[in-house]
Amino acid sequence: MRRSFRPLLAVLAVPLSAALALVLISPAPATADRGVVGGQAVRTVEAPWVVALSSRAVFGTTRSGQFCGGAVVTPTTVLTAAHCLSRAVLGRSWQEVRDLRVIVGRNDLRGTAGVEYPATQVWVNPAYAADERAGDVAVITLSRPLPSAYVLPMAQHGDPAYQPGIRAAVYGWGDTEGDGSYASTLRMATVRVLDDATCAAAYPGSAEGQYQPDSMVCAGLPSGGHDACQGDSGGPLVAGGRLVGLVSWGSGCAVAGQPGVYTRISAVAPLVAAHGSSR
Repeated sequence: MRRSFRPLLAVLAVPLSAALALVLISPAPATADRGVVGGQAVRTVEAPWVVALSSRAVFGTTRSGQFCGGAVVTPTTVLTAAHCLSRAVLGRSWQEVRDLRVIVGRNDLRGTAGVEYPATQVWVNPAYAADERAGDVAVITLSRPLPSAYVLPMAQHGDPAYQPGIRAAVYGWGDTEGDGSYASTLRMATVRVLDDATCAAAYPGSAEGQYQPDSMVCAGLPSGGHDACQGDSGGPLVAGGRLVGLVSWGSGCAVAGQPGVYTRISAVAPLVAAHGSSR
């Protein structure tokens, strides 16, 4: 989902998920040893709060039907990107996806490890608009609670984890090269939180989108090379041991001067509190 024009997907400015849906029509061979662009292998036991969204009916059985990522923020609450559950990505309304699942603890999507949880309730931010990309968040309530060790705390307003230069990590099973080479095992890439001026200069407002600091945060490296990509949408950006962002959009994958743009968690925390579960 992200990129390229990420909404995480590539050369056009579109949600990454939408791009992923197009790629999956004619899937390219997945590479088991790579993941997010410039990333490295990481086990789900090291990041238990990273989850995969799945629908085999829509995306096939390869890689467990994964199409987006997500993050566990309470024992029964998972956050993902609103665009992941859009008609543009799914080809239908999310209510029509009868086998929507949240996969927890499955490092290799070709296997059967971990647990697949049905979603008992889904809330997609009605204020999200694909052309503006602000408020790109959805809340999924699980059918039963996870252990507290699976929960990743959310960053709040004023959190020092948002300071420019802070080291952050983005996780996912998405494209590793920006060319449709999807990973089967979980990957992590290290990036830096960037200042709002840099992000606004990269996305001043065009077909690719406009950076809005009140609801977005961006991260990357000056030289590029490390980034989320197609198939990583909705996945977590983590800094200081807290969830600071969700993979949302961008232009290209790991391109210098085109950092990844993420939903700012501190901005949507009130929505999560209103529509999620405290259990």
